Amino acid sequence: MKPWLCTLVALQLLVASAAAAAPALKKVAELDLPGPLGERFDYMRIDHAGKRLFVTHLGASQVYVVSLTDLKVAATIKGTPAVEDVAFVPELNRLYTTNWGENKIGVIDLATMQVVDRIPTAEKPDGIEYASKFGKLYVSNERARVESVVDVRTNQQIKAVPFRSQTGMPRFDPVANKVYVNLQDLNTIAVIDPQTDTVEAEIPVPGCRGNHGMALDPAGRRAFVACEGNNVLVVMDLETRQPVAQFDIGRGNDFIEFDVGLRRVYVPAGGVMTVIQQDGPDRYRALEPFPIAIGVHTLAVDQQTHRVYVAQQQENNRPDSKLVVYEAM
Repeated sequence: MKPWLCTLVALQLLVASAAAAAPALKKVAELDLPGPLGERFDYMRIDHAGKRLFVTHLGASQVYVVSLTDLKVAATIKGTPAVEDVAFVPELNRLYTTNWGENKIGVIDLATMQVVDRIPTAEKPDGIEYASKFGKLYVSNERARVESVVDVRTNQQIKAVPFRSQTGMPRFDPVANKVYVNLQDLNTIAVIDPQTDTVEAEIPVPGCRGNHGMALDPAGRRAFVACEGNNVLVVMDLETRQPVAQFDIGRGNDFIEFDVGLRRVYVPAGGVMTVIQQDGPDRYRALEPFPIAIGVHTLAVDQQTHRVYVAQQQENNRPDSKLVVYEAM
């Protein structure tokens, strides 16, 4: 090989190596959150049109509404005992919260920032998902092994779908018009038809133990399943219902997100953010692990700005209550 060609190859390898080691995220801002320090946060959701972030502070039994325009706390909503997850219903300007502390679904009017109703549900309501095309909420009552279906027009539970397993995160697929629910004791995904609220199938997730967290790429027909029992992420083809990739992730994984524009899966757990890059429907690679605070197990991804938000309850072994903002690199 000619000397100049050797030099070119060496430079290309050096650039490729540097790119592979480049951090996937960069910290750009932080915001102190109300409430006691060191208490567990849970899930977060974004209202992209209204540029608002909803943060559930389980240990403080309250929800924060954060303006993403100026990164300030616009409201602190109390009366949500041990709140775990939150769903935003834009046409009603309401939030629905899963309140583990009272086994109820809270209804928050965002015009007044007040709890206006409480809907009885089963034991330990956890993940909640809004199927907008059907005007229904799907609530995973983890310990009761039941998926509650709520009509948002009446704020009434219209069906309880029983399972043989504790239920994990539900997700709505607007392309196939299906609701997927993790059955974490069976290592399968239940497929619910929201027209009839009946279970059509259960999809095994090979290589997974304890599938709790899940994110979807509806257009690409992929599901990303986080398995807290053996700390792996399994990528599933929703058409063939077969796995196409698997990655190691941090211990204590929980809520995960998919950035549609950047084609990235984010998994916060064990003091690191695992970032999986989708190069094609069946081609994935892990980017350089990014360090985050111990205890962070949830996040929200702004699909417009590609910013990543995490709520941390400790930093450097000291109690904390903070929202941290990262820029995608």
